[in-house]
Amino acid sequence: MRHMPLSGVVGGFVISLVGTGFAQEKNPPVGEEKKAEAGQGTEDGLPRKLSDDVKTLIEEEVQRRVKEALQAAKPQAEAPQDKKLQELDEKINQVIEDQKKVRPSEFNPAIGLVGETIFSYETRGTNQTGNARPGGFDVFLRSVELNVAASVDPFFRGYAVINGSADAATGETLWGIEEAALVSTSLPWNLTLQAGRFFAEFGRLGYIHDHELPFVNRPLPLDQYIGGESRTDGLQLNWLVPVDHYISVTAGVGDGVGSPPNNPGAKRGLNELNFWGRTSTYFDVTDDWQLETGVSGLTNPRTEDRGGALLAPNGITTLTERKRQLVGVDLKVSYVPLQNNQFSGLTWGSELLYSHNRYLVDPNGTPFDGDEFERSNGAYGLYSYLTYKWDRQWSAGFLYERMEDAQDHRDVTAAYSPYITWATSHWNQIRLQFTHTYREPISGNKSDNAIYIQWAWIIGAHSHGWQQR
Repeated sequence: MRHMPLSGVVGGFVISLVGTGFAQEKNPPVGEEKKAEAGQGTEDGLPRKLSDDVKTLIEEEVQRRVKEALQAAKPQAEAPQDKKLQELDEKINQVIEDQKKVRPSEFNPAIGLVGETIFSYETRGTNQTGNARPGGFDVFLRSVELNVAASVDPFFRGYAVINGSADAATGETLWGIEEAALVSTSLPWNLTLQAGRFFAEFGRLGYIHDHELPFVNRPLPLDQYIGGESRTDGLQLNWLVPVDHYISVTAGVGDGVGSPPNNPGAKRGLNELNFWGRTSTYFDVTDDWQLETGVSGLTNPRTEDRGGALLAPNGITTLTERKRQLVGVDLKVSYVPLQNNQFSGLTWGSELLYSHNRYLVDPNGTPFDGDEFERSNGAYGLYSYLTYKWDRQWSAGFLYERMEDAQDHRDVTAAYSPYITWATSHWNQIRLQFTHTYREPISGNKSDNAIYIQWAWIIGAHSHGWQQR
């Protein structure tokens, strides 16, 4: 329905009232008619017959009718606005009600599966290289990970990683709980608590899963000094320092970092636990360049039979670890151009580690026969890599590794590895890598060459995925 403007309504009322007055004077007396023709007996164009009282009545009537028109028009003018306010109020109430409801993820966890297969060829056999996998042609189902994650309640989220890998001798898949932990979500003072089985935050790549690495194999110093991935059963607390600049501080305690745990005997003292910490920070050097750096430390004051008696590189002497200490400094420099860039970038990552352990040494290879002595050994290890990504699907890089043996620093191993990665999608990637490994003769192992093809894929939700490490 079309509505007449308010001004038109008021104007119509005035015209009708004035017209009524004129209609009453349409046939004036004869004497007055002549005066009107002569222009006499009028006031402001109205006959003198309309006295001041009549004018007042007209004004009062106009005001009354205007007021009625305003009252009638006001609800129609404000109706759309009132409707919008009502709709907004309903939406706000709906949001409040939705927040009170149970989150769907509490009863429907995010589930994902990661598979990784390594196809390889090595020029020498296990007896000449000391590798766990056989030489020559090899196909290795390195890992299949089942990931489950969900909110437990408003204060904690939980996750678990169930991992399976093929046994080198039998080919059977051995399953185990790789991670299963709770992580707080609402602690005050920028604190985050993690408890259970998880990867302790040490260094840059120590707590990264194998399939997340920017190259095929875990760097040699991490394998030697940490024991592979930094898995632990323990407690870890992170503090995001409340300043404008990013600073993260982490401290933790657990039965071991890497595998196996320390002193699995009848009684474990406090000083037989492993203690670690890490401090890291981040800088925007320019709009295109970023810098990340961190310092990590690990100590196990009293080590009791971690991994049992170890065979020294000479193949005769046995060593039993008595104290474990490890320090690391890491650095990452990234170039990500802001202009005309969608997927390109450059990453340089490095980490230097120093391992200083104490061992109970038995020269004749018979532990605890009375002729043992303790010895300290310090060893350095480092890795450095450069990766360039020039396309959404393609990246390539180079990895350098060098490691002194933790039991005998004279035994040095170094490796050089160019690699190229084709990410067919976010959930599927293939990597080709060539590795030349140099070994000192003191170990009895020989240098060799290897070619690797790594094929990794993801199904469903995956909490860590592939990132530009």
